[in-house]
Amino acid sequence: MIETIRPAGHVASRVAEADWDAVAHELNEHGHALTGSLLTPEECHEIAALYDDADRFRTTVDMARHRFGSGQYRYFTHELPVVVQECREAFYPRLLPIARDWADKLRMPAPWPDTLEDWLTLCHDAGQAKSAQILLRYGPGDWNALHRDVFGDMIFPLQVVVGLGQPGVDFTGGEFLMTEQRPRAQSRGSSMTIPQGQGLVFTTRDRPVATKRGWSNGPMRHGVSTVRSGRRHTLGLVFHDAV
Repeated sequence: MIETIRPAGHVASRVAEADWDAVAHELNEHGHALTGSLLTPEECHEIAALYDDADRFRTTVDMARHRFGSGQYRYFTHELPVVVQECREAFYPRLLPIARDWADKLRMPAPWPDTLEDWLTLCHDAGQAKSAQILLRYGPGDWNALHRDVFGDMIFPLQVVVGLGQPGVDFTGGEFLMTEQRPRAQSRGSSMTIPQGQGLVFTTRDRPVATKRGWSNGPMRHGVSTVRSGRRHTLGLVFHDAV
């Protein structure tokens, strides 16, 4: 069981060891940033293998049925695997200063308390009580349409996707895509390959963009390019719960 895994350097320590100044800089410049290694290959394999254990999840989404793209993903129940829970709890205080800075620049409310537990209590009080932690599986020909993971009015502006497979070995294609709607200009796109065990932090909805008149909203969407071969698994960490 994944709960028994405790290799040298627990998840919280690995999250803390990321270069957070560099992560913040990349987020401010581009709206996304890689963290460096978070999970071992063994942890990645065991998390990916949980996809076949239906009791771990509250629901399964067929993307083609909802015209989200092609492929499947599953939402965990609140009884998260220990490694997943530790990862989520370790990220929140590291992302919180960035979230508050963005809110200040955009002159928006910053309702996020100092702890994830208190923030989730606020989400639940507002009617957002369903787990939003996602395990995604794409096979050949699968893809994910550009979108934003907004599940209600209570939104945390950053989230994390962790690569569980080895690009070029376990699968080909399946790059992570982002588009940014720039102020008074054409949209800009980017694509990223997420190495196995690394996290990609990215904006859930908007990021502040410097303009001659101050700070402006930069709306962003994310998706996944077509998987060419193999099977692509990723773990999605969302810091607000769903309606």
